[in-house]
Amino acid sequence: MVDAFAITKILLLGTASFVAAIWWTPLLTHVLYRFRLGKSIRSAVKAPMFAKLHAKKAGVPTMGGVLVWGTVGAMAVFFSACHIFFPNSALAELNFLSRSQTWLPVAALVAAGIIGLADDFMNVFRVGPDGGGLHVRHRLALYAIVAAVGAWWFTAKLGFDSLHVPFVGDVVVGVVPYALFFIGVIVATSFSVNQTDGLDGLAGGTLASAFGAYSLIAVMQGRYDLAAFCAVVMGALFAFLWFNIYPARFIMGDTGAMSLGVTLGVVAMITNQPLLLPLIGFIFVLEMVTTILQMGSKKLFGKKIFLIAPIHHHFEALGWPEPKVVMRFWVISWITAALGVLLALLDVAVKISS
Repeated sequence: MVDAFAITKILLLGTASFVAAIWWTPLLTHVLYRFRLGKSIRSAVKAPMFAKLHAKKAGVPTMGGVLVWGTVGAMAVFFSACHIFFPNSALAELNFLSRSQTWLPVAALVAAGIIGLADDFMNVFRVGPDGGGLHVRHRLALYAIVAAVGAWWFTAKLGFDSLHVPFVGDVVVGVVPYALFFIGVIVATSFSVNQTDGLDGLAGGTLASAFGAYSLIAVMQGRYDLAAFCAVVMGALFAFLWFNIYPARFIMGDTGAMSLGVTLGVVAMITNQPLLLPLIGFIFVLEMVTTILQMGSKKLFGKKIFLIAPIHHHFEALGWPEPKVVMRFWVISWITAALGVLLALLDVAVKISS
């Protein structure tokens, strides 16, 4: 039976996250505009189509993802402190930090957010290859380092060594294969979310549906702290979207895309439902696959498959207005997230019946 208090706590924390993020957005916006921390657009010589499509975005402040991980991190610290120093207070009951469920997601969110923030600063001040921040291979290496730390925590501290296969059950794969799979999931999810962050509201909306799906899955499993964490992320994402929908007041940047991609992968692994992630995060998979296909085709055959990759830019190049692309991708993400939750429910039903 679902714990009514736990559900109330989850909803309260999600709402509080939204309110808190909205509350401090003016301060963040002031800083971003005051110091002109605007995004640099790719060279018109090397990426003429992209430069033409996104010329209007030049100078729009980046690093908006700080709003999400900053809010989540602050709330985690605040309610944990209430739990430690005022254990009998009502606020202490809202603590959602726990060693087995949320220590790693919170740590991964903030750590990856700080790394992404450094990359955003490099982009703003035109440091790195072509003045665009870190090269993709360097980003992948950083994702892998964060993932390796997470894999160690899962195997050495939490004792994970098996993967859940829907409708089959838990399959013991061993520590090393599990760790390698963990790293692969985190790197792939981080890269794909980063690729999705290209239009106003696109990454924020699709991430919200994915975290919402895993929040429901965590509730089914009785992992209420993890469900609350996902709700807090969702609340902060909705606040971010309030200012990020077209035309964006600021954009997510690598500090948001990297941190949230890493964290989504970690959450999928904690629920032991990573095999549902390609469905729940279908848009992310689509963006990653189209990018890889485009890069491979250009390298091997000297030809492009799409007008421009990832695929959301292809539709832009075909003449679709930016809001139309974003909202249609949102709809797809809602449907696939719902299908992922449905499969998780059916998986539980099969387990109970057997």
